[in-house]
Amino acid sequence: MPNFDPRNVCVSPNELLEKTSDPRHIAMIKNYRLHAMLEVSGRWKEILQDNLMVENPHYFMFYMDQSLTLNGRDEVATFYSALDGSGGTVFGPLSEKMAVADWGLAIESHFAHHLRGYQIEAMGLTVENSEGYYQLEHWLSTFWPYSEDCLLIGERVYENPASRTIREIDPAEFVTPDIAAQLLQPLIDEYQI
Repeated sequence: MPNFDPRNVCVSPNELLEKTSDPRHIAMIKNYRLHAMLEVSGRWKEILQDNLMVENPHYFMFYMDQSLTLNGRDEVATFYSALDGSGGTVFGPLSEKMAVADWGLAIESHFAHHLRGYQIEAMGLTVENSEGYYQLEHWLSTFWPYSEDCLLIGERVYENPASRTIREIDPAEFVTPDIAAQLLQPLIDEYQI
């Protein structure tokens, strides 16, 4: 299985944009693509801006044995801040299918995270080496509803916990948050909306 590359977050949106002509659909896909790049780059504060998100977003996540509901930008900001503080923002698809409709986006992803052993242990999972470098993989279904003016209303995230696999990878192949930010910066500049 390949190792995760942060630039993968643009693959499905770009493929869908090539097949899409509806202006509303295009706007939602571009919003999602920028959101994903900013999140993986650790630039989560920019996701909360008025040009990307509604004033009162709602997130529902059934993920890593947790059920979370986040209401409003303050709760979403607290969630992103903790994720960024843990160094856990290096994630995204190894492969995925994405569909767009007037209400928003539906995505099925074979997802990967680059995490150190101690980060995985902090999630309640077991690894052989706390100091090791790992790729955690699992399947997710996500739904991204958008407002009439194509702003993100929230995220609906559903994980298949039985699909989780963890494998140790070479430290030279491990993507840190700084590396992810460097790789995505040119694409963020190119794909601003």
